[in-house]
Amino acid sequence: MSQQTRRIEHFIRGEIVPSTSGRSQDVTNPATGEVTAQVALGSVEEVNAAVAAASEAAPAWADTAPLKRARVLFKFKELIERHHEDLAKAITSEHGKVLSDARGEVVRGLEIVEFACGIPQLLKTQYTDNIGGGIDNWQLRQPLGVTAGITPFNFPVMVPLWMAPVALATGNSFVLKPSERDPTPSLIMADLLKQAGLPDGVFNVVQGDKTAVDTLLHHPDVKAISFVGSTPIAEYVYTEGSRRKGAWPLRVQALGGAKNHLVVMPDADLDQAVDALIGAAYGSAGERCMAISVAVAVGNVADRLIDALIPRVKSLKIMNGMEEAAEMGPVVSAQHKAKIESYIEEGVRAGAKLLVDGRGFKVSGHENGFFLGGTLFDDVTPEMKIYQEEIFGPVLCVVRVPDLRAAVELINAHEYGNGVSLFTSDGNTAREFSRRIEVGMVGVNVPIPVPMAWHSFGGWKRSLFGDMHIYGDEGVRFYTRYKSIMQRWPQSIVKGAEFTMPVAK
Repeated sequence: MSQQTRRIEHFIRGEIVPSTSGRSQDVTNPATGEVTAQVALGSVEEVNAAVAAASEAAPAWADTAPLKRARVLFKFKELIERHHEDLAKAITSEHGKVLSDARGEVVRGLEIVEFACGIPQLLKTQYTDNIGGGIDNWQLRQPLGVTAGITPFNFPVMVPLWMAPVALATGNSFVLKPSERDPTPSLIMADLLKQAGLPDGVFNVVQGDKTAVDTLLHHPDVKAISFVGSTPIAEYVYTEGSRRKGAWPLRVQALGGAKNHLVVMPDADLDQAVDALIGAAYGSAGERCMAISVAVAVGNVADRLIDALIPRVKSLKIMNGMEEAAEMGPVVSAQHKAKIESYIEEGVRAGAKLLVDGRGFKVSGHENGFFLGGTLFDDVTPEMKIYQEEIFGPVLCVVRVPDLRAAVELINAHEYGNGVSLFTSDGNTAREFSRRIEVGMVGVNVPIPVPMAWHSFGGWKRSLFGDMHIYGDEGVRFYTRYKSIMQRWPQSIVKGAEFTMPVAK
């Protein structure tokens, strides 16, 4: 490592803390393949230090009035807006997605901050006067203490903002373990929170890998962990977290992978459906948990759909994501590119018809970048690996079915249930599909149905481990404990012991 190589360190107690673990990892620019920084990989002791800082800061922050906490978040929102472009460029330079998409990511994360600014209203509960015998009853929602988030490489700003603002607004402290592939945005956000007036130690960032994850999962002072990533790791996080013993079991929400379908009915507006598929399948090079990776062509629409898709996939503007004209950038790493290429080869071996092959794609001047072209398969069947598994790349599979019932059965049989979309012009078809499909997020003529900030995000089946979805009202519930209080005063208490079950009087 040269002396000029930038170091990406931890953020603990309101300041950058150089790592002493002796372990680090390259951070690369996916468009060039160039190593741009070294990120620290935290030790057990460094994770413990971050948790200790959060533990010390938690009581005073929990006792801070919700309105004062909201004012910090209002200032944080203002600072994000001011540094919007800085965050977007940091995303593109380390993840590879196009700059316009990175800007959109920041906006979607900002919406959660705006939602969390309403925490005085969101924490209001119910009160019942005089339920009987001079007794009043009401509820509280109180913070848990130290909470943590483990976030993926594909949304290094948006996903941390799905978690931290709601956790902070509800009175918790927070430890963020971002992806080691694109860690810079985490430190930008930490600095903006400090500028916004958040007390030191309330928000901490610990860089790292599995060592950091396992330390957080088993630390007795961490009360809740939110995770977003692949299903194998989500299941691991949930299982390990559930096994933790102690006076207070760990609360876990773990959002996993997906195999999202878009069903095209014969009565759909074909131009709209094709536009939706191109954007949802190849946007961010398919590295989205809500990306559409399967087009389900119903009845006689299949040939027309294929004929319309092929030229669009071939004409995708693939280039360095920093260029404003780019529609698709590189994938995140050389290893991930090789993995996607192996899926394409597996699809060919299994007998799927490869209509557009994205392998071997090069961008002039960026020959060392991790670029793939858009890939399109036809005649994909449910038995094929490219249908069953999440590829997480710019690969779209077309599956042909005879009717809507077959489409619903196909999707419901899949182990994932994250997102799904239906393109149709018929209201009854849309209604029946929405009711019968076993998927957590459904779009009707909407290709990527990511709920807005005041709703909640999460799938079904092996796309979500845990009982509560992320952000929105479910996020407020996840980061708080419910308490019911019943109260009466001596003047209304009848003398003498009561041995019967209390009932309303």
